[in-house]
Amino acid sequence: MTDPQTPLGPADAAVPRVLCNTASLAESDPAASGALWRLAEAGRQLDANLIHVPPRTSIDAHTEADLDVLLLVVTGDGTLGSAAGPSPLEPGSLVWLPHGSVRSVAAGESGLSYVTVHRRRPGLRVQGRPGA
Repeated sequence: MTDPQTPLGPADAAVPRVLCNTASLAESDPAASGALWRLAEAGRQLDANLIHVPPRTSIDAHTEADLDVLLLVVTGDGTLGSAAGPSPLEPGSLVWLPHGSVRSVAAGESGLSYVTVHRRRPGLRVQGRPGA
């Protein structure tokens, strides 16, 4: 048995752990906008964010050309806009956003908080100039 006060060492890096309480974060500041939390653990293969859209505001239509995204509504309500028409969003709604799809998100009267999860993008790499 390990001491809970002992920092995790390299051998413990792959141990599952609770990262946050998304409902508590989402309810902490109703006026906040954007990412309230980001997955930042070293060596991860996924990216994840907790996004908050304030009441009666929206994220304009956009396309993610390269990545499929899962969206899970945590709190609030709103509408997903897509080529198939509007779809209501509420706590527990799990949405697949396939790469290449056009989508928008509009928050309802109480705002909207959701978690997105997708494959991690490779980091930017600095390359030398051609012919140098």
